[in-house]
This record gives sequence, structure tokens and C-alpha cells, in this order.
Amino acid sequence: MGVQGLTGFLEERGTFFTELRVRDTKLVIDGSSLYHRLCFASAADFRRGGDYGLFAAAVRDFFGSLRACRVAPFVVLDGGRGAEDRKLPTLRGRAAERLRAAHGLSRGEGGCLVPLLAREAFVQALGRLGVPFVQCFAEADREIAGLANRWGCPVLSLDSDFCVFDLAGGYCPLSHFQWQSVCAGDGPSGCYVPALCFSAARFCRHFGQLDRSLLPLFAAMNGNDYLDLAALEAFFSKAPLPRGCAAGKGGRHGRLRGLLGWLAQFAEPAEAVDSVLKYLRKHQREEIRALLCAAMEDYTPSDANLEDFFQSGKYECEAARKADLPQWVRDALAKGKLAPFISDALILRSTFLHVQVENMQRPSAHSTALPIRQVIYGLLLKGSHNTEAAPPSKQTNELPVVCEFDRLQKTLKKTFVQAASLPTDFCDDHFLLDKLMEVPMSHRQMLLLETLGVKMSILESIPSHLQLLVAVTCYWIRCSEPKVKLHQLKALLLMVVSGELHRITNEPDPTVLCAEDDSIAYNEFLKWKEKNLQNQGFDLDAAHSFCQWQCCLQMGLYLNQLLGVPLSEPDLSRRLYSGTLVHRLYQELKSTPSVENLFCLSPKMSQLYQILLNTVES
Repeated sequence: MGVQGLTGFLEERGTFFTELRVRDTKLVIDGSSLYHRLCFASAADFRRGGDYGLFAAAVRDFFGSLRACRVAPFVVLDGGRGAEDRKLPTLRGRAAERLRAAHGLSRGEGGCLVPLLAREAFVQALGRLGVPFVQCFAEADREIAGLANRWGCPVLSLDSDFCVFDLAGGYCPLSHFQWQSVCAGDGPSGCYVPALCFSAARFCRHFGQLDRSLLPLFAAMNGNDYLDLAALEAFFSKAPLPRGCAAGKGGRHGRLRGLLGWLAQFAEPAEAVDSVLKYLRKHQREEIRALLCAAMEDYTPSDANLEDFFQSGKYECEAARKADLPQWVRDALAKGKLAPFISDALILRSTFLHVQVENMQRPSAHSTALPIRQVIYGLLLKGSHNTEAAPPSKQTNELPVVCEFDRLQKTLKKTFVQAASLPTDFCDDHFLLDKLMEVPMSHRQMLLLETLGVKMSILESIPSHLQLLVAVTCYWIRCSEPKVKLHQLKALLLMVVSGELHRITNEPDPTVLCAEDDSIAYNEFLKWKEKNLQNQGFDLDAAHSFCQWQCCLQMGLYLNQLLGVPLSEPDLSRRLYSGTLVHRLYQELKSTPSVENLFCLSPKMSQLYQILLNTVES
């Protein structure tokens, strides 16, 4: 994320930061940077699909450190790709990188890969902790900068774009934010988080009194997530840049240093742009001028007032208004009650399906959840048959078409998918998306259950917070190819029961007495884990099957949210899925069937396991 090469350059020099004691302040946090950072720091098992409980614990500890230092956090998350879809080439590149990382992990190589449901787990954890957050309509950077400047407080992120924004309270890189080493402090001021803050003044002085207003032009010319202009190669090869920045000269950051040194001769951006254009062919100049000016605008803090959202829950954004989305959809997106996947499908007719560590010789794990996605597309695009995303050969289709980016073996490929035809309640001539919440809840619940292929009557014996999970598991059993093995199903259900046991013993409901046998069973389970979770092998086919389950759960969650939550949402942040544990249980069940009795010391948990198993098998 951010300006190409800038983070590495800043880290290498180390002289552009000042020490900061973070306490007694508001703090605007780049949510996307934070959840990636905490995910990678939480010892998650990237190869086996993640450990959301460990991740949620890291989120809880992070905000606990802030609370101890009287820091008021406000988390701002990226939304969808936006109507202009300007980052599409960058996002395709990142998807290809993710695919390479997943393939490497599947072969036993090292690496990190954010688990499929990490973002959903993060949003749920924020809600449970009572941390204020907003999900922007598109990229959040400008709105983060606008909110931080309104309050005069720092921005916490891992995105070097924030070195370019003019921030009143400064930019603190997450890599130097020592939240795990809170200092006691001296005197009445109390404890604080040691941090470093980027000093734009030091940075500009280093390059001969470079004017700060030229930093956005530097970012645009050097290349960022929005712009990587091949046309500027003519400038870099001809312009007299100081200290040599042609390929192979000036070290790893030669071009970056040379460009900053060259820009220091100008008083303001317009003068510098005019000089750049002299090195380009005449027919390219006005187009490049427009692109550079648009790219510089990206570093102007937004005037969207997020303070209003945090005070009154109202999020007003010009791009969202232009997209002409129903008000309830805009509100749900801002509150994180609908995922960016939904806005991308609705506005762009295009979605990215994130790869996991799966068997690359098989069809993508997302194939299993295709019928659920088609129902989502049908609901979103009903009454709007503009098939703009479709190739000419598909534009005669009656139903809308969505372009999906997914893997085909080890390459990224786009596929055109037709939306599902919906039941009568949802497809008469008067039904439109803005009327969806007016459809009776019982009808919305029926559509959800019919999509997943289950009846409400079989879910009635299941605790309400697990009903959607069980319905998705029934769907997974029915639709997965190859078929789910019985040991895989049992391992998954035992893992769910272990999460329930953890919840009732570690986060007890004050209205329900935790039985002594539950505590004993939990302690025995912890002993079993300590003894059995080390040095386990890796079964790629089992991993593929559990990836399919996560894909089904993700789309089950999204459909449930779109329909206004007819079934309670299962809480991922409460140890709902642990890849390390489910893989170990699967291996143990193959060799030691008695592991199925792991929770026999707790009658309540044994009964829950049996109910779950009987329901899914029925």
C-alpha cells in the first residue's frame, strides 16, 4: 500500500521520525492496516485457514493497551473499489501475489496469507469491544486524513501515503507503535504507548528545503496504488536528476532520491508539472497533465464529515450519493453491516474471490458457494438489467451478469456469472432493492434457508447463535466436490463445540451458572491440545475441504446480512474456527476414533455435539 519504495527508504534512513508518547488523545486508525498487522502478529496458522480466536484476542489486547493510556480510538475501514474502479490493476496484481503465496504455503514454503474471514472477525470484534468504527464507501485514506485534521490527532497506519498527506497531528507507522510495551510514565501524566511519528519537515529539509506541497506530485510520479505511468519513463531517462537515478545507479532507492532532489528546485506543483511535460512527446502532454493532477488530488483530505457519523451515525459521501444506492444500503455499508463485496457487486458488477491455501489442481474452493453468490447477485441487481460488465456474447441474457475474479489452477481468471432467478416474492415487477427490507422477515428467512437447502424445523434444536453455521454446514455437505468425509465433518463440529466450551468457561453469562463439569472438561481439553497440537502433518485435500466450508460460511454471512439478518450471526471472534485445531482433530479421528468423546466430562457439551451431528447428518 502507498508510495512505491517509500516505506523501505524511510526505514533505511531512520532519521525522519520523532519519538511520540501516545496518551490522552484521540487516534484515527486505518482499520485495514490494523487488521492485517494484528493478523500477522497473532501467530495465526496461515496454512490451515487461520485461528480467529487468537486474532480476536490480539484485537482485544491492542485496544486494551489504548484504553490503559486513555487513548480514544476511531477505526476507519476501506469500503469497496468505488465507481471509477481506479485501483483495478493494483488489485489484480495483489490477487496474483496472494495466489502465489497460497501456492507456496500449500507446498510447505513459508509466507503469510490473511485468512478468508479475518475482516469479518475484525468487524465483529470491534462491535463486541464497543470500539467506534466506520466503513467508508471506497478507499478510506482521504477520509482518515480529513477526520484526523478535524481533531488535530495522529493517524495510525502502515500506508506510506500518509507521509504525503498534510496531517496536523502526524502519521504514526504501526510498525513503530509499541502497544505491547506500554510504559508506566512519570508523574501525573500516566502510562503511554511509545511510538514514532513521521516528520515531513525533516524529510523535506533532507532534500534541500523541498516544498511540502510538492510531495503529492512526487508520490504520483514515483508510482502509487492508483498510478504507475510508463509514459514517465521518458522523463526519468532524459531529466537531469541529481545523484543518478537511472536503472542500476544510485542504489536501491536511487530514482526516489533523484526525483525528490530534482523537485526541490520548484516553488510549487504547477511549475514542476510544466517542467516534467517538456520531456514528453507533445501528443502525450495534456493527458499526462490530467492524470498527474488527478493523482495529486488523491492527497487532499476529504471534506466528508466522519465526525458526524461518530456523533449521530449519519455518513454522507458524494460518491455514495452519485452511485444512487438505496439509503438503507448506504447506512448498512457505513456501519459495517454489509461487506464491500456487496457494493462491488452492486456498483461494478465485479467481485474478487480471495484464494486460500487449497489444492490448486482442483476447482477453486469458491466454486462450492457459487449458488449462494448467484442469489446475492439476483437480489442486488433485480430490476437493473444493465449488463455492462458482460462481454458482447453474453449481453442478450435476460438476467444480470457479474464478473468474478477467481483462480483457475494457479492463475487469476475472470468468469462471467449469471445472477439467480428469485422466488415470486422477490421477482415481481414492483420489487427493487430499496424495497427489500419491506418484504416480511419470514419470507426473507425462507429465501436464506431455501438457498442453503435446509428447513427451519431441523434447526429448532440448535442454539440460535449456531443456526446459520449449521445451515451452512448442511449446504457444504450437500454441495462440496469431492464429497466431505465423515471425519472432516466430525472434526469441524468438535471444533465448534470446543469454541462453545471456551465461551461458557471464559466469558460466562452472568445469568447462567457455569457447571463444574464444564470447567473440568475444558481443563482436560486444554491438556489434550497442549499434548497434540505440536508437529502435525498437513493434508492438502482436507485443507481444501475446510477452505470450501469457509467460502460457504462467508457467502452465507453475506446473504444473511443482505436479507436483514433473519438468522443470528455466528461470532467468528469467539473461536468459531481454528485451522490448527480442526486439522489436528481430523488426523486424530482417523487413527483414534475415541477422540469423538473429547468432551464426555461435560454432559452439556456432549449433548450439543450429538445434536449438531444428528442435525447435519439428517
